[in-house]
Amino acid sequence: MTDSQLAAHSADGASVGDPAQQSIRRMRNRVLVSSFIGSVIEWYDFYLFGIASAAVFNQLFFPEFSSAAGTLAAFAALAAGYIARPLGGIIWGHFGDKVGRKGMLVLSIVLMGVATTVVGLLPTYATIGIWAPLILVLMRLIQGVSAGGEWGGAVLMSMEHAPKRRGLSSSVAQMGLYGGILLANGVFALVAAVAGDAFLEWGWRIPFLFSAVLVVIGLWIRLGVEESPVFKQAREREAAKAATAEPRLPLVHVLRHPKNLLLSIALVLGAFAASAVYGTWIVSYGIEEGFPQADILNAVLIAAAIGLVFQPVFAYLSDLWGRRLVVGVGAVLQGLSIPVMFVLMDSGSVAAMYLGISIAAFAHAIVYSPLGAWLGELFPTTQRYTGASLGYQLAGTLGGGFTPLICASLLAASGGGTGGISLFMGGLCLLTVIAVLFAPETSRSAL
Repeated sequence: MTDSQLAAHSADGASVGDPAQQSIRRMRNRVLVSSFIGSVIEWYDFYLFGIASAAVFNQLFFPEFSSAAGTLAAFAALAAGYIARPLGGIIWGHFGDKVGRKGMLVLSIVLMGVATTVVGLLPTYATIGIWAPLILVLMRLIQGVSAGGEWGGAVLMSMEHAPKRRGLSSSVAQMGLYGGILLANGVFALVAAVAGDAFLEWGWRIPFLFSAVLVVIGLWIRLGVEESPVFKQAREREAAKAATAEPRLPLVHVLRHPKNLLLSIALVLGAFAASAVYGTWIVSYGIEEGFPQADILNAVLIAAAIGLVFQPVFAYLSDLWGRRLVVGVGAVLQGLSIPVMFVLMDSGSVAAMYLGISIAAFAHAIVYSPLGAWLGELFPTTQRYTGASLGYQLAGTLGGGFTPLICASLLAASGGGTGGISLFMGGLCLLTVIAVLFAPETSRSAL
């Protein structure tokens, strides 16, 4: 066969010119684009709240507290979203495993957009008193429920439409997290610079209201994708068994065999906590240490860009070398990166601060990159949305939701020392390493 003939065949032997194959490839590409853009929008909304908690909400919604207590209250509101995420994982996972992935992704992006837009329209404490923080927390809970279903659906749609390189394919949805952080910090920093002194008065609302525009774009893209072929095949098999098999909820299946659920939580726990430290809490810490707010936001912006660039690289390496090696090495480096970041920041140098946050972000990209595929591979297709989402979101609650609050408390208890935070992070990363030792290697297993 000539080179030109070889080039005319796809990797699985189908002709590149085959209209059916071309249609499949076009749909795979649309699914990947949909997963990335939809995830960017979801995480933009979710992390925007975190940035505002560190820089704005303590003054506008909790003004009756001291500065430190107001920051703690704002981070407690932030944690409410993480607390609600497992509930979202259960709800979205159930219907995602029973009805399909696509519909749940459409619902999640609409729900998130509505909650975020309401925050942008919400009167402050000075206008409606205690109702302001109460409604703020309610919107954060709705955000949490939405985010609880977004990650699982986006990752599974990506990997189930392109199962040959599942690590790389699922990383496209994972990249949405970094893209969301990048966009949230970028928009927040831009509006802060343009609004100037008026930022606390009205400028902070613009990034939240911008979400309504993003949701329309994401919704249009997601409505054009097809359901996962792996899920449709699994549903057909399940339907054939339905007459004789005892019906059972996907959640019940997952809880009856909890090993993989517990492994999922432990695998993601350290990564979630680390991203909460260098991506959210560090804004508050940096401002208290005397760094200009603009520099802190820019440093987090650069950190997110590092994650966005290196996410597919290490995800692809996990397809080649296996999930265990990449995640294990990444977890060790992540545990070491946090104290290094604090040492560099404590020097007082703005350049060292940029470097410290960037190192933490690079280590996070290593450990986080293969996790979307790995968690999905731990569960069978008709339980995958529920199992992967629940494990991921429980880790998000424990590692991401409470970490800013824990860090603020440890910092206050130590009189400003960061040693306790470094030990706390080291312990969580060690737990991830232990989980890696017990988790099966799934990179070459069939879905």
